[in-house]
Amino acid sequence: MIASEITATSFRHLDSPLGRIRLVGHDGVLTGLYLADHHRCPPALADWTLDEHAFDDVGQQLDAYFAGTRQDFTVSLELHGSPFQVEVWTALRAIPYGETTSYARIADAVGRPAAVRAVGAANGRNPISIIVPCHRVIGADGSLTGYGWGVEHKAWLLDLERDPASRLFAPLP
Repeated sequence: MIASEITATSFRHLDSPLGRIRLVGHDGVLTGLYLADHHRCPPALADWTLDEHAFDDVGQQLDAYFAGTRQDFTVSLELHGSPFQVEVWTALRAIPYGETTSYARIADAVGRPAAVRAVGAANGRNPISIIVPCHRVIGADGSLTGYGWGVEHKAWLLDLERDPASRLFAPLP
């Protein structure tokens, strides 16, 4: 990559029912969506620019999602990970709103039926939570297995998608 192709990383914060969210990306392309106070949220690097007007479209779409009026996201994304991780994250985007699937089904979808644990690991490293809906993946027995932001957040998101009206003002437990 030549110097003129290098783009600056911007970030901003949004308040949400789940807590403060950090959006990260460049040129309007989202590369990360994290809970700002979570241990997996990357620290803002010295060359990152805080821009509270960056990703306005993402903020509006997230607000509508949390209000129960949006089911799909139409934001520009750039997924950074291993080829396998990106394949898993791409498969996650095919899970319909309000539905769940299992890690085994995602492993089948990416053509690696024996890679259930690897799918779980990739799912846990998803850098664009909510928009890449890793919360929609549950155990084969229907249990709410691990979630990078905690099982209570996973349950809250699944409840929101099942009945958005019940969660408009309901705080997390």
